[in-house]
Amino acid sequence: MTALPQKIYPVVDGATWVDRLGGAGARFIQLRLKDMEEDALRAEIRQGHAYAKQHGVCLVLNDYWQIALDEGIDYIHLGQEDLDTADLAAIRKGGIRLGISTHCHEELDRALSCNPDYVALGPIWETKLKKMAFGPQGPLKLTEWRKLIGNLPLVAIGGITLERAWACIEAGADSVSAVSAFIRQPDPEGQVKAWLAAVEG
Repeated sequence: MTALPQKIYPVVDGATWVDRLGGAGARFIQLRLKDMEEDALRAEIRQGHAYAKQHGVCLVLNDYWQIALDEGIDYIHLGQEDLDTADLAAIRKGGIRLGISTHCHEELDRALSCNPDYVALGPIWETKLKKMAFGPQGPLKLTEWRKLIGNLPLVAIGGITLERAWACIEAGADSVSAVSAFIRQPDPEGQVKAWLAAVEG
């Protein structure tokens, strides 16, 4: 099983963030774009991919697996609802790695049946970023997932801050993911450096 590129995994909402955080040392970034017209969406993804190549970033595209195939993106990340319509055979044939969100045992079983390259568990703590159908899982759930999935890479997401990052790694996560803790901070580049020091020290 291929290891994840880095122990921090920022999720960003625009191509410029790939440039900024990649320039600060982030090497595993998810581009999550919502509510954009097709042409603007593709242009934003292409720009993000160009920045990723420039900085040696492994780019993950959320949801848009067809565009990921067209553009040769490294990874695609899918939620459980996305699995209903995604062509997993085409994704595999295209050589794109696959990450899948999980929140409960049933979703984990479904994710594992898709032979993903990583699974994400969340929310570990309460998150205000989006309304969640599942309550906080807590770090102990990461340890449980770790035992269930063996060597498959595990990503922790949801309510994770700089202060909480190491607890997730210690509990069994291979990488810690966040949105607000990177791009909603006064010094996002400084956050990248601080998170790297926290999880790699």
